[in-house]
Formats: sequence, structure tokens, C-alpha cells
Amino acid sequence: MQPDPVLDAAAMEALVSAATAAPSIHNTQPWRFRLEPNGRTIEVHAAWERALPVADPDGRALRLSVGAAVFNLRVAAVHLGWEPVLRLLPRTSDPGHLASVRLAGPPRTSLSQGRDLYGSIPRRHSSRLPFTDQPVPDAVLEELAEAARAEGADLAVPGTAESSRLLSLTADAELRRTDDPARLAETRSWLKDSDEGPYGIPYTALGPRDAQAHVPVREYTGLEPGRHGMAQRFENHPRLLLLATAADGPADWLRAGQAMQHILLLLTAHGLRASLMYQALEWPDLRWPAAQPSTSDWCRPQMLFRVGYGPEGPATPRRPVSEVLAESGAWQTAPGDPRSRR
Repeated sequence: MQPDPVLDAAAMEALVSAATAAPSIHNTQPWRFRLEPNGRTIEVHAAWERALPVADPDGRALRLSVGAAVFNLRVAAVHLGWEPVLRLLPRTSDPGHLASVRLAGPPRTSLSQGRDLYGSIPRRHSSRLPFTDQPVPDAVLEELAEAARAEGADLAVPGTAESSRLLSLTADAELRRTDDPARLAETRSWLKDSDEGPYGIPYTALGPRDAQAHVPVREYTGLEPGRHGMAQRFENHPRLLLLATAADGPADWLRAGQAMQHILLLLTAHGLRASLMYQALEWPDLRWPAAQPSTSDWCRPQMLFRVGYGPEGPATPRRPVSEVLAESGAWQTAPGDPRSRR
């Protein structure tokens, strides 16, 4: 019988490092972690000062991001020998306390049908580069759908006509963003040169642009729309996947974030790449039309993926563990943001 692992400083750093490798909107990394006094439960909190009030006024994208970090934390816990017992929104008095993960043990099962996804965590990078036209195997698509169901979500595989409609909604969202000074300013505030800090989106991660856009993506550089805006060429027939939930509250967004990361790690394990196309889902009147007509029970779209085979995307920086982990006591209160108080 294997002895229980020890939650020492090295193990804690491994757990939190895995969690913070998750993707987040604009690479804002809107999370904080704390070890409860009992020494076996890791609290996961929102970092409200890293929210995007214009693009994400209800905090849905923030919770998707934190949910992805929670899934990485669970994967790391299983890999290191613990059973992660998850509670979402454990304190109604503290809306910023989004999850708690108690480290019980030993693990009863893996989180992904016997597959250890821990090695995929550092290899997962969003790719804005073109993919090949090699199809994604049906068996992989079914495995991704099962992963979404395991986290309380649903994954639809749109056909050609439905994909075209979703891309059209994405294009509409891009055009709106270029006409919205507040959104443009918020986006640009998270663009960074490589030496400006371990957060935000480095200019080097944006990928090449040309004048033959097949799939619209964010134009992060502020170039003139219609000439360079949305001008990045991709495959002729993009493979899209739509993640949705049956309900649409904070707990559902956290579940969707875990499903999103489960899917991304599985794609990485299979040698596939993915980019997250969130643009249309930022606008309520574009988000609801994005729902799959044939899946009325799962009508709350949460994320649109573009997936395929191709080059690996660049790594984006992450904040050090020492910046996101507090052993005890209160969080620092963000000026002007009462939600960050304990």
C-alpha cells in the first residue's frame, strides 16, 4: 500500500503551478489560492482586480478561466497521489471564493478514463496559427464529448453550414469590437512586450497576419480594420466545437471552465491544437444565436473552439506561485473593488 503523499512546500508549488498554467481571457490570470488551516484543502478565489469590466461585466469569462485552473489543480492532485474532492462556491457569504479542493487520498480513479493528463498541462498552448486540413478522428471527437459530459457540460460538433453561421457571428463580433473604443482600450491594456511582466498577451503570441482572412480572430494590434484587421489566414474548412451548459449561473460557468480545460488537455494528449474563439459570446445578442438549434436542452453557449493538427502555439507568461498563493490571512483588498475583501 502506497503511503499518503506529503503536502510539503514542493508539492504545494507543483499543485499551484499546474493550476496557473490554465488559459484565461487576455491571459489575465484572475485567480488566487490559499491553503486552509487544516492543511489539506486548497481554496481558489477570484482576483477581481484582474477582471475585464467592459468585455466581461458579469464575470462569466473570469469564472471560465478559474474553472480551467481548478481542473488543472485536480489533475495535478491525482498525479501526485490524492483524490481531489471538489466543492464549487462553498461560501454564500463570499462570492469570490469560487472553489475548494480537499486533498483526500489515495485517488479512486483518474479524471479522464484512465489517462493521466498531467504531462499535457505544460504542453498545452493556444494556437492562432493555421492548421492542416487533416480531419480530427471521430473517436477523438467522442472522447472530447465524453470529457465535457464528465464535467457537467455538452460538446457539439457543428456541421459545415452551422460552422459557417458561427464564423459569421464571430465576424460580426469582431466588427463591433473595432467600433467600441472602450473594448479596444481594455484589450490593448493587456497587450505586453515580452519584458513587461508575467501576464497579458505578448505581441509575439499573436501570430502572422495577411490580407486573406478565412477565420476571423481578434485584431490585437490596433491596425486599421478592413486592411489588416481580422486578416489571418486559416484552413479552408475549420473544425469547430461548441461547448454549452444546461443552465447559466456562476457554478455552471465554473463547470464549463473545467470542461474546457479537460477538452484542451485531451486535444494536447492527442497531438491536436486549439484556439479559443470567444468573441461572439461576449455579446448577449450574438451569444444566444450561437446555440446549436438541435440541442435545445444545452442552449447556453460557453466556448467555441477551433481545433486541428498544426504547429504548436507560443507559450504565454505566468505569474509566479509566490504572487498567487497565500498561506493564511486576508487577501489584499483591491482599491475600489469591494468584491476582493475577505
